[in-house]
Amino acid sequence: MNKEEFAQIVMDSKDSLFRVSFSILGNETDCEDAVEEAITLAFTKLNTLKQEKYAKTWLIKILIRECYKVLRHKKRAVLSDGEMDELFEFENYEEKAEFYELYAALDKLSKEERTVVTLFYFEEYSIKEIAGITRSTTGTVKSRLSRARKHLKNLL
Repeated sequence: MNKEEFAQIVMDSKDSLFRVSFSILGNETDCEDAVEEAITLAFTKLNTLKQEKYAKTWLIKILIRECYKVLRHKKRAVLSDGEMDELFEFENYEEKAEFYELYAALDKLSKEERTVVTLFYFEEYSIKEIAGITRSTTGTVKSRLSRARKHLKNLL
């Protein structure tokens, strides 16, 4: 894969990368740092990418590792109304309130549950792909999704 192809994948994946990092970190500034570090690291290790068709998945795996590095060095911040407004552009107040409740509920899930929910529902990865990205088994991913659904049902 050449630099131009990599740049195109990064541009196409920009929103996905931010959503995944936000599901783990919950802080826009930390997300930007993690995404930037992941892109830089991926660019320097571009020669280690085995199959080009998995470039986005590979990049997300790197991002998740970077997010956990950030968490190890900094206490996770609570999502504020201002950060929510900046992250999502809303057409009207009702839409804002509806999505705010959803993301506030997601914020109450554990990091692991929030990550698999984001990858499964927002990024539309399969359970098998999520298991590879998170370095866990498919059974673990299914359990986390099930627990997350139950928690979200209770919260919403």
